[in-house]
Amino acid sequence: MTLFLHDIKRLLVLATMSVAVVMGAWAQSDAAFSHFWVGPSYYNPAAAGEHSAIHMNVGSRLQWVGFKRAPMNFYVTVDMPYKLMQHRFGVGVKAEFERIGLFTNTRIGAQIAWKRRFGKKTLSVGIQPGIYSQVFHGKDAVTADDNSQGDDPAIPIMKDVSGTSFDANVGVFFTHPRYWAGFAVTHVTSPHIELKERRESVEAWEFNVSPGYYFTAGGNIPINNTLFEIQPSGMFAMYQKAWTAQIATMLRYNRMLNVGVGYRWKDAVTAFIGVNLKDAYIGYAYDYPVTSISKATFGSHEVFVTYNVKLDDREKNKNKQKSVRLM
Repeated sequence: MTLFLHDIKRLLVLATMSVAVVMGAWAQSDAAFSHFWVGPSYYNPAAAGEHSAIHMNVGSRLQWVGFKRAPMNFYVTVDMPYKLMQHRFGVGVKAEFERIGLFTNTRIGAQIAWKRRFGKKTLSVGIQPGIYSQVFHGKDAVTADDNSQGDDPAIPIMKDVSGTSFDANVGVFFTHPRYWAGFAVTHVTSPHIELKERRESVEAWEFNVSPGYYFTAGGNIPINNTLFEIQPSGMFAMYQKAWTAQIATMLRYNRMLNVGVGYRWKDAVTAFIGVNLKDAYIGYAYDYPVTSISKATFGSHEVFVTYNVKLDDREKNKNKQKSVRLM
């Protein structure tokens, strides 16, 4: 049984690697975070500057624990509100590191969002220009068996290749004290990355990133005459001919303790726990797969930390906002 599971793991990794690096391959390259409702600016740059503070968000996901070279994501966003000539903006930066199979990806972008208020409601339109850098570790590739390197011209065997391309995300985001919603398109430029051993090399492998389309929404429902609140949220994602959807429902007590459950369509069930501190939120999620892949993995782990640094703004009381998700 151990040998069988080892073979399954190896075949899955090799299949993912081979499909992704063949000439003209297209890939969707955004992590499926269960905490999508905590860090909306990961997918949607229009969510930058939502808080009346310098808002920092750190997220990390270890997927399919027990798999060799399983997906791992780590990202940081920092954003804040900004006012220029009576116009309100959100500005921020996003940096992400991803390891999946024999790939390591680094994505860095600057976020800017224009904001328009309508009473208690706010409509934001945002863009995130940046770069997408990728490395394929061909020296670690195995295509035949553990003792053979093989000779597949579609895979850069025995060499590490890398490349960089321009990338951009766009989105719109709408907030109200009781609900929020957003729509974003990631990798709207469909980055084309030429992977080379050296910049001057003639030999190259192509990697193309397809756009992702994300619709997110959520709300905050106080339970009358109690200290409890219910916070439902959902996300629908589509890229090329594939799609997925996930929902989460959190129960918050006294604006401090958070517990909840979630479900990703035909993929995993999720358990959440988190705590709100004065200016921070710390959350953990555990995903257990509902497919046959559960025979070869212990599930996925996710940790999120947010922290707000108050701004010294003379108008902070007049313009104070709170996140319907966390505060």
